[in-house]
Amino acid sequence: MDFQLTEDQRAFADMAQSLFADYCSDDQLRAHDLSGAPYQQDLWQQCVAAGLHSIIVPEEHGGLGLGMTELMAVLEQQGRALALVPLWEQQLAAATLARFGSPALQAAVPALLAGEAAAVSLSGLGQSRGCTLQLIRQNGNWQLQGLSPAVPLAGNASHALLVAQARGEGEDGLRLVWLDLNAAGIARTIGQSQHHQQIADLQCSAVALADDAVLPPAAIAWLQPRAIAALATLQMGVTQEQLRRTVEYVSERKQFERAIGSFQLVAGQMADGHIALEALRSCVWQLVYRLDAGLGAQPQAHAVRALANDTGHRVGHMAQHVHGGMGVDVTYPIHRFLYWSRALAVALGGTEHHLAALGDWLADNDNLGWKYDLAEDELHATPL
Repeated sequence: MDFQLTEDQRAFADMAQSLFADYCSDDQLRAHDLSGAPYQQDLWQQCVAAGLHSIIVPEEHGGLGLGMTELMAVLEQQGRALALVPLWEQQLAAATLARFGSPALQAAVPALLAGEAAAVSLSGLGQSRGCTLQLIRQNGNWQLQGLSPAVPLAGNASHALLVAQARGEGEDGLRLVWLDLNAAGIARTIGQSQHHQQIADLQCSAVALADDAVLPPAAIAWLQPRAIAALATLQMGVTQEQLRRTVEYVSERKQFERAIGSFQLVAGQMADGHIALEALRSCVWQLVYRLDAGLGAQPQAHAVRALANDTGHRVGHMAQHVHGGMGVDVTYPIHRFLYWSRALAVALGGTEHHLAALGDWLADNDNLGWKYDLAEDELHATPL
């Protein structure tokens, strides 16, 4: 069996690597940190021109109509470069609207493909106290009430794709909402994340919604595992470059007239980090394969999310530790990787949340075996 990427898939990765290298040097990233810009807008325009923002959007809606494998090849390079652009958010939002939206919602896809940044937050899927954004059905109408915290790029965006808890008139469950951020009843409080991306708290007070602004329940089942795969691949790229730079540092930094990388403890930590990275890579690519093949992927997604969070945490803090004082100097670039790891870890629920969700799934599907052609994979399969 050949586990390598195809020539076309490698071409996507190579193009992304070359593009990010032109815009993501340490000096350029530091300039962005100091600029207060919501994201790297010049780089984003280059991504749009290259078509990297439309990989998984169906062809009939103006995208490339490719799979998650091609997107993952690009996102790994984005993570390595710390390229602050909304690549996965933009196209997953566009692909979700294209697949599950009404004709009116599908009309928003061309603007997304033209480069208009949309705000996307799935934090409602992973909040320990339940979703804080409430979708209330009353007298046949929808109203949105509550808070959606720290939504990336919501300060300037015209629309947002959010998760809300539906209630009333037989409605119960989490739903995706395509929200016009200029509608009456929405207040924005703009801030900045620790990895220098614009965020905003969205406070909704009896915001009236059209029926087609609320997507069907199947939209979340389709979107969540793909968002998990995207975040885990970014974490994989961040961790890979973080380890490479750390190995380079410990090979040059000397103590007691010896490179500290030659110390057994430090060498062991580097090896542990590499093993953790490769374990994550194996799980991520299995998940991506299952998504592209249309196989059930819910338990795999929860497992990947937990592993990605733990890998980012362990490797990030190990890298900071062996850098010593340089690790806490914000004029030295290694801290930026830890900031990214933390931001990725809070985007869709933490390790404990996904382990609990995995446990719930296993309790309801106790015939899961070590093969992947069992009945539950067919029962829980999602459309491509």
